[in-house]
Amino acid sequence: MNALFAQLTLVDVHQDVARNIVSLRQSQDLFDDLTDDSAEWLLAQKVEAEIRPPLYRSYTPIIDRPFEEAEWFNAITWPFKHWQSSRFSDGTHGVWYGSELIETTVYESAYHWYRGLLSDAGYEHEAIVAERKVYSVACRAALLDFRKITAEYPDLLHPSDYTLTQSAGARIHREGHPGLLIQSVRRSSGENMVVFNPGVLSNPRHNCQLTYRLEGDQIKVEKHPGTVWITIDIATFG
Repeated sequence: MNALFAQLTLVDVHQDVARNIVSLRQSQDLFDDLTDDSAEWLLAQKVEAEIRPPLYRSYTPIIDRPFEEAEWFNAITWPFKHWQSSRFSDGTHGVWYGSELIETTVYESAYHWYRGLLSDAGYEHEAIVAERKVYSVACRAALLDFRKITAEYPDLLHPSDYTLTQSAGARIHREGHPGLLIQSVRRSSGENMVVFNPGVLSNPRHNCQLTYRLEGDQIKVEKHPGTVWITIDIATFG
C-alpha cells in the first residue's frame, strides 16, 4: 500500500460532476397543474432553479432546515449518513461517487442495478423498469490521481474484487484526503470522482430523469420517456 500511495499525484478538480441516484420520475412534476406538456415542466423547473436564491448550506441539515435542504441531502449528504460497502468502502465510512459524464453514471448504475436484480430471490428474466435522477454537483478539490497507476495495479479496476480498493479507501478516509479520481470500471472511456469529504461538494442541481428498462438481454435507458438513449448489453457485465 505504501508503494502505491508513493506514486500518487494530485489533480485540481473544479468542475460539475454527475450524480445518479434512485428516484421516481413522477416526483419531478411540480408544475403539472400549469400544463400537460412534460417538456414545459422541465423548462419551468430550470427557470425556477435559475431564479431562486442559492441553497443555504447547513452542516446540520436535519436540525436546521430539513425540508429546504432535501435536494442537498439527496444529491450530496445521503451516502455520508448511510454507510454501505462499495468499491472504496468496507461499510465503516461513507463514500460519494460521481462521474464526469452522465453516460458514465448510466453504465455504473446499470451494472449495480442489474446485479441487485440477480440477488433478488423473486427475480425473473422479464421486463423490469427503474427510474433514476441525475444531479449536477460542483466539486472543488485536490484529488488523488489514481489514473496513472491502474496499469501497475490492475486490481484497482477489478470488476468484483474490492480488496485493494477498500484498503486504499480506508487509508484515504483515515488520513483525511478529500477524494480520488479514477477510471470507470464499467465504461472504459469514463472517469469517476470518489469523494470522502462532503465539504468539497456544493451547488446540487437537477440535471435529468432517466428510466431503465431491462428487456431480454439488454438494458434500455431513456432520458425522454419512450425514446431510447443508451442500450447496454448485459453480456458486457461478465
